[in-house]
Amino acid sequence: MGSLVLKIKSNQLLLFLFLLIGWMGVNFIQAVFTEIHSDEAYYFLYSENLAWGYFDHPPMVGLIIFLSNLFFNGNLSIRFMTVLLQGATLLLCWKLTEEKLLDSEKVLAFFFISGSLIMFQAYGFITTPDVPFLFFIALFLWSYKKFLEKESPVAVLLLAVSMAGLIYSKYHAFLVIGFILLSNLKLLTRYKFWIAGILALLLLVPHIWWQASRDFPSFKYHMSDRNNGFEWSCFWGYIPNQMLVFNPLTLGVAIYILFKEKANDVFEKGMYFLIIGFIGFFWILSTFRYVEPHWTIACSIPIIILLYRHSMQNDKLLRFIKSWIAPSILLILIARVVLASGLLPERLGLNGKAKKCKEIESVAGDLPVVFTGSFQRPSNYHFFTQKVSLLLSAVNTRYTQFDFLQKELEYQGKSVFICAPVAGKSQQYKAGNQIIEGYFAEHFQSVNRVKIEFELPKKEFCPGDTLSVDFEMINPSEYAIDFQHPEFPVTCRAGYGSASGKKRVEFFDCELNEPIHILPASETIKGTLKTVIPDLSPHHYQFLLTLTNPICSARNSSFIPIEIKAKK
Repeated sequence: MGSLVLKIKSNQLLLFLFLLIGWMGVNFIQAVFTEIHSDEAYYFLYSENLAWGYFDHPPMVGLIIFLSNLFFNGNLSIRFMTVLLQGATLLLCWKLTEEKLLDSEKVLAFFFISGSLIMFQAYGFITTPDVPFLFFIALFLWSYKKFLEKESPVAVLLLAVSMAGLIYSKYHAFLVIGFILLSNLKLLTRYKFWIAGILALLLLVPHIWWQASRDFPSFKYHMSDRNNGFEWSCFWGYIPNQMLVFNPLTLGVAIYILFKEKANDVFEKGMYFLIIGFIGFFWILSTFRYVEPHWTIACSIPIIILLYRHSMQNDKLLRFIKSWIAPSILLILIARVVLASGLLPERLGLNGKAKKCKEIESVAGDLPVVFTGSFQRPSNYHFFTQKVSLLLSAVNTRYTQFDFLQKELEYQGKSVFICAPVAGKSQQYKAGNQIIEGYFAEHFQSVNRVKIEFELPKKEFCPGDTLSVDFEMINPSEYAIDFQHPEFPVTCRAGYGSASGKKRVEFFDCELNEPIHILPASETIKGTLKTVIPDLSPHHYQFLLTLTNPICSARNSSFIPIEIKAKK
């Protein structure tokens, strides 16, 4: 055994491969024993319904889960390709350092730097769109480096494939490509770079068509629906969150290099632009919306490259990496062990989901389970039980992939279990240590696919004003809507939400000029309703019309901005 260790240390290529395989092996074990995250369960829905796009993200994450599911069940049905892709990402990162495996100290330094990045480690066993995104960032930078050396047909093709892969992985790809362009504007004068861009565009045609044919839902969601106005907690919490993503020590050294050292070449200049650009861009973005800490994960690749390159030129920096950054990896590994052990409190949402879903299944049996609210619970239930789960998105929740799938239409008029607290209907069921609120319905009916179109006669009102609205109510489904349904009666209501998005929508009654008894399948009816402007504080609001059943108020119309003024 001792001779094997000596041989590995003396053979740098063998040492690199040994550490790379060991890294992937640890991720493989972690992937098996760490409970699936709610987001992963949600992306599992993508893999079951392969398409050229999804509501929240481009299609690559669905594809890698689909491929994982071909080989494994359970956790690895989601995570197998993630383990492989991070191994490939690390290999590309090493290629980008331009080292030739000259000594073992350099190999160890590379893995110390890579292993110190907290979220980079997490994306070695947790599957999100960031996993293929990081791989394609590394491939793009490697292709870009080859292109700078020689504008060969292979380099052009690699650039095209990597740019398309970036966009198919995550829309933050536009920032990656944009910041590299800004760092080297001469690229715009190279016709072969334009060829690469055109080829990438051709590869993206199926996704572009998918978005265009659906009125660009993903872009609308990411560009406007997530804005919530300025909040100090979002702004000042941004930098601490970045420290948690990258490791305070590693991020601190990266910032030191950015301010103290000049880029050695045009490629390294691109690394500077990526780090400063991403962190700066999302800090600015935090002034009007919450920024998820991991949105800057693209900086991981340039941070690894810069820290490694400069540590090879600066002995003081190398000593800091070995003395401070390397030991911090031990804390990360301890956290990973705790995560895999399932010892964390269930309220954190990192474990205990499988048990809760099985308890719901013990009550619902084989019936489809209807959830309201966010996508996490129905996604978890479907993954952990392999049973049908349905989600009815409400006005106060966002659209999700469930709204694209519209699976609830397949269960109209059928028996379901409603897993939600509904006044006067729900009961409490004891299952294990959990109390489950819900009830059994014999003839399910939902109204979420009905569309209401209307225009307002004016946009300014005072409390007490009577608002008369002409509307069209469109039922695109093959099922008639019974407004006097014995289990799911329907009423029309007006909703008022804050224009900043910080306040939940409040609902008030409407009076129809003619009662609606049945909204026929695949038909449109016209009518007029009246509603009294409620006594809300003077402000700008978002007004909509909704159909409400006992479960929730659906988002049946678009929001229209109005202003409520002070009483006269």
